[in-house]
Amino acid sequence: MTFNDLLLQVGGICRFQQIQIPLLILSLSLLYLHHALQNFTAAIPTHHCRPPADTNLSKEEDLGAWLPRDRHGQPVSCLRFTSPQRGPPFPIGTATNSTGTTETCSDGWIYDNSTFPSTTMTEWDLLCTHKTLPQLSQPIFMAGILAGNLIFGVLADRLGRQKVLIWSYLKLAVSGTCTVFTYNFPAYCVCRFLSGITVSGPSITSFSLSLEWLPIHAQPSLGLLLGFAPTTGQLFLGGMAYAVPHWRHLQLLVSLPFFVFLICSRFFIESALWYSSLGRLELTLKALQRVAQINGKQEEGAKLSVELLQMSLQDGPTTGGAQPSILQLLRNPTVRRLFLCIVPLLLVHCFSFFGLFMSLQSFGINIYLAQVLFTTVDLPFYILGFLATKSIGRRPTQVASLLLSGIFILTCAVIPLDQIFLRITMATLGKGCVTSSMNCISMYTGELYPTVMQQRGVSVTITLANVGSIPSPLVDMTSEFYPSLPLFIYGAILVAACPITVLLPETMGQPLPNTVQDLERRRKKKSGQKQQEQQMVPLQSS
Repeated sequence: MTFNDLLLQVGGICRFQQIQIPLLILSLSLLYLHHALQNFTAAIPTHHCRPPADTNLSKEEDLGAWLPRDRHGQPVSCLRFTSPQRGPPFPIGTATNSTGTTETCSDGWIYDNSTFPSTTMTEWDLLCTHKTLPQLSQPIFMAGILAGNLIFGVLADRLGRQKVLIWSYLKLAVSGTCTVFTYNFPAYCVCRFLSGITVSGPSITSFSLSLEWLPIHAQPSLGLLLGFAPTTGQLFLGGMAYAVPHWRHLQLLVSLPFFVFLICSRFFIESALWYSSLGRLELTLKALQRVAQINGKQEEGAKLSVELLQMSLQDGPTTGGAQPSILQLLRNPTVRRLFLCIVPLLLVHCFSFFGLFMSLQSFGINIYLAQVLFTTVDLPFYILGFLATKSIGRRPTQVASLLLSGIFILTCAVIPLDQIFLRITMATLGKGCVTSSMNCISMYTGELYPTVMQQRGVSVTITLANVGSIPSPLVDMTSEFYPSLPLFIYGAILVAACPITVLLPETMGQPLPNTVQDLERRRKKKSGQKQQEQQMVPLQSS
């Protein structure tokens, strides 16, 4: 009897799985609220300089006399005249509407609060000379995620999934709520970094805790559901941001649900598979019997014993040896080649995905509409990518989606800024292709690593890939030189990464390698087939 047989004996997919696993998936969906939260909390409304205090702002001509105009006739955001410039209106297209000297906005700014009543940008006046500061807070948050991956991955294996999950929910709820009460930008960045660290905890443990309580036949369905978690979370965020536009209220709204998940997690059941991997058979038995009771299988649970568990562990590879270190992974040339191909691909995906998604305001349409478009496009592309991997294979799907995403984004970059419909169409298609490509490479990665090192290999690979998400928001600063330059960078790097995919082996229809030796045998077999094909070509031509 294997561990999978034990899960089937205590109910398989029954009441317990139908309660705990949806709660874990829902918490994962809400985690993604924090990833793109700054699109709304740090949005930049239309603004211009505030005239001196003695100016009568009720008279439009008095206000306009202080404001230089750009070539489109709109007030310049970061300059005002040193003295009011009155007279007939100057033709649109001139840099200013007078030859008067200008100065910076020493009295602050006037904001258009119709869309965003309050953001971090308007509350702390992070504009003009300070406008790069908010772009630093998102890399700080992503750096927190990277640190959290390093911390919670180890803690989940040592302390257990449930303990790490409880601690993560508590810390995320507290750090997110503390962000609401910050009154300066450095304190805000500290809270965002702490939130980034704790976001990693539920991301890691929720997946493991769900997967380890499912029978083998149901595990692919879990992967499909988890693929929709980011889309669901981002849809929630768009609606919540529209209903609650004040940044402090929105921050509180996305943090409070984790207090509820904290309470729910106290009733979660620890992974019996994790207990068994440590040899703690009494706790394994207790967890299985508790699940059997919830599933209405008390009689089946009563049949279990420590002796039966010992036999099942001997029959199945549930305990396994210690996971190899990263250095042991890289000593093998076959594994090293896979690792050096997968990591750059995931780096590129994270870099372009987060860079594109965090620049919604740059497309010139309503930000809530942009959020909906960028989110809903994921579903059809996710399904198309899934079907393509099943029909034409992983590698062709990966190359095609990666190449198309780069082409769409580069096309968006060359379209004039006033062609808003074409720009947002190309950007949306590019975002959909990037999402499809990310889902493909995620599945591809799990199939490439041998079973004996799959957990450690995937964990290390994803952790290193998150490095790509840290500098991606900073690329938006290059728009000061040319407005579409960030899009050129995101698109070009995707196209440049396509040749790397060609170096990876195809896994469709292939059995998953259990050991490094299986991986090497598969590589040698394919090399031998290529040599035979090359030898047959001259014979056929003669």
